[in-house]
Amino acid sequence: MNPVTVELGTKAYGTLLRRTLPHVIRNDEECERLSNELLRLDERDELSPEEDELAELLTVLIGNYEEHRHPIPQASPHRVLQHLMEARNLTQKDLWDVLGSKGVVSEIVRGKRSKSKRQAKKLAKFFHVTADLFI
Repeated sequence: MNPVTVELGTKAYGTLLRRTLPHVIRNDEECERLSNELLRLDERDELSPEEDELAELLTVLIGNYEEHRHPIPQASPHRVLQHLMEARNLTQKDLWDVLGSKGVVSEIVRGKRSKSKRQAKKLAKFFHVTADLFI
C-alpha cells in the first residue's frame, strides 16, 4: 500500500508548527496543552491541508502519551468470557451445549479451569470473536 502524499504549504505549515510547538509529550501539562490545540482545530468547520496534518500529528502524539502513561491492561480470558456473557445477557446454562457440561462451564466462567484450544475455538465461534481472546 502506497502512502498518500499530502501537498503542504511550507510557510503555512511552518507557521502552525511554530505557534503550536508539537513534540514528544512527557508530562500531563504538555498533554493538556496539545489536547487543547487539537480541540481548537476540531471546533473548526473546515481545515486547511496544513491544519489537518497538524491535527493528525497531535492525535498521534497524544495517543502515544496516553498509551504509555495510562495503558489499558489486557483482560484475562475468563474476564473476557464473563464480559461477553454479560453483554449478551447469557447465563452459564447458555454455554452448556457449547462446552459440554454444567461443571466444566461453571469452572471456566469462574476462572477455576483454563480453556483448551478446542473449547476456545468453540467459544470464539459462538461469540463471533477470535479464539485468541480465550487463550
